[in-house]
Amino acid sequence: MTRLTAKDIRKMTPAERQKKLESLYDELSAVRIQQATGGTTENPFKIRSVKRAIARILTIQREEELEAER
Repeated sequence: MTRLTAKDIRKMTPAERQKKLESLYDELSAVRIQQATGGTTENPFKIRSVKRAIARILTIQREEELEAER
């Protein structure tokens, strides 16, 4: 997974953002399951990076929501 920057996220359409968010949630779930079952991950910080990407998308969605209310 490449690192998502706020600049890249802002360029996405709302539909693209939602689709990316869903795929990130699926990826997070898969990594957590893999870790919980005793498997080793290729990157131990993957959970952290996925959670941060999710937070970035949600933050930008909220910013746009608040901007639209003005």
